[in-house]
Amino acid sequence: MVSLRGNLAGLPVDTIWILQPENRRYLSGFKAADGQLTESSGSLLITRKESLLVTDSRYTTQAQHEVVDFEVVTMKKGLVESLPGLLSRLGTRNLGFEESHVTWGLHQELAKAFRKLSPPVRLTPLKGLVENLREVKDSVEVRAMEASAALMSRILAEIIEGLRPGETEKKIAWQIEGLARDGGAESLAFPSIVASGANSALPHAVPTDRKIRTKEPITFDVGVKLCGYCCDMTRTVFLNGATAKFKKIYRTVRDAQLAALEKIRPGLESTVPDGVAREIIRNAGFGDFFGHSLGHGVGLATHERPRLGPEKPVTLKEGMVITDEPGIYIPGQGGVRLEEMVLIEKNGARILTKDRHFYDF
Repeated sequence: MVSLRGNLAGLPVDTIWILQPENRRYLSGFKAADGQLTESSGSLLITRKESLLVTDSRYTTQAQHEVVDFEVVTMKKGLVESLPGLLSRLGTRNLGFEESHVTWGLHQELAKAFRKLSPPVRLTPLKGLVENLREVKDSVEVRAMEASAALMSRILAEIIEGLRPGETEKKIAWQIEGLARDGGAESLAFPSIVASGANSALPHAVPTDRKIRTKEPITFDVGVKLCGYCCDMTRTVFLNGATAKFKKIYRTVRDAQLAALEKIRPGLESTVPDGVAREIIRNAGFGDFFGHSLGHGVGLATHERPRLGPEKPVTLKEGMVITDEPGIYIPGQGGVRLEEMVLIEKNGARILTKDRHFYDF
């Protein structure tokens, strides 16, 4: 909160309005989730001196138990009707809002209501204000992510050890979710990807009724949440061996992953590990089949800053938690992706995901 208020001095706003669920939780401790983009369980109003968590009667008691250093305000009417009065109370003249999380319709309604105030309130879009603060994790956040990674690693190891030909992708995905619940997870971090055969060529495949078979790639991209924090890991496995082509693909992806891992350290630009992995894949003849970035940040959300791609470099910092996940995807045939979640420490990257189902092809 101190860091956020420090940023206020350099912004053309006097009040910040936070709606994005992970940002809201990060700043206040309020854990309630939003049902969908147009349904909010609450928002934050922050000035240099005051901090309000604005919610409705469904969440008042929860908010009072969870929030830290915020006054809980219960709206008796909707947001458009309630927000103008709250801003008048705060003396707001210029309201900074998260441009990626306010719909055009809501913006138009609020702008109309704010013009009627005396003096009127101006709406100013802000981008990445809290996300920048979330990039570097503190020790409490790291412990939560170590726990989520350890749980997911155990679950995935159990799933892989129990694989048998003839099981469907959907059934395996349900088994993962059941083990996550039994293991104490709050939820999955995202819907599990279980993709076999040609489906594994789809980076974000949805589990189907397809039955897994021998000698074909089976990709798992999975994660759970503990204490609000996500983990994210991917393994590609084979039952009873792999074809010569997929052995080469797998070996190339693994070499790219390990080479990138060696380059992940504080002070390095994010494009460097991506470039190292991309060059290995390109030199092996698969450059056209690696279309996504090498990795991304993980925290309260599965995908957050920083992004490790070939463009828009950022400086890697100690305390960031990121993924290292190169992949090769051959349409109509299959694909291989391998993903570790790592913590950037002073001397390099420490792997948090512990499952070791890798092949020495």
